[in-house]
Amino acid sequence: MTIPADPRLILRDEELDSGLELMLLAEASLWAAVDTALEAEAKGLGRPHWRAAFLLRRRPGVGARDLARLTGLSKQAASRTLNDLMNLGLAEVETGDLDARRRPVRLTAPGRAFEERIAERLRAMIGRAYRTGGLDGVGGARRILAALAGPRTGVGLRREET
Repeated sequence: MTIPADPRLILRDEELDSGLELMLLAEASLWAAVDTALEAEAKGLGRPHWRAAFLLRRRPGVGARDLARLTGLSKQAASRTLNDLMNLGLAEVETGDLDARRRPVRLTAPGRAFEERIAERLRAMIGRAYRTGGLDGVGGARRILAALAGPRTGVGLRREET
């Protein structure tokens, strides 16, 4: 259900720029937390690896094409990232898909543990931010972020998960 925008809401360029600035600063803060957590992980794992692992946990069976559409990575970079995770035993190709062109990937137990170690820091940050915004602010923040994410929110979701 889409809630129509309040016609009384008039946002000037300065307010929009302020919101954009805060989003960029928030993104930098989140990635800094990911980078700090990744320092304790195996060599060669970077932001794309954690981001792929997170999306594989949230959307099991995502392949390189969907990962590319979700993240803005090229299909080659998404494929390379998934291959890195598989080579490290953090992910594996799902069995049973009849379409050989589609290679759905899922996390292994070590992959889920890797993703969890990083995500726990970010969940704590998001939780603190939501508590700062108050109960009423959580829904508004989620609606704003979903509107910015646009059609990507439906990419790679299995029918039974939507």
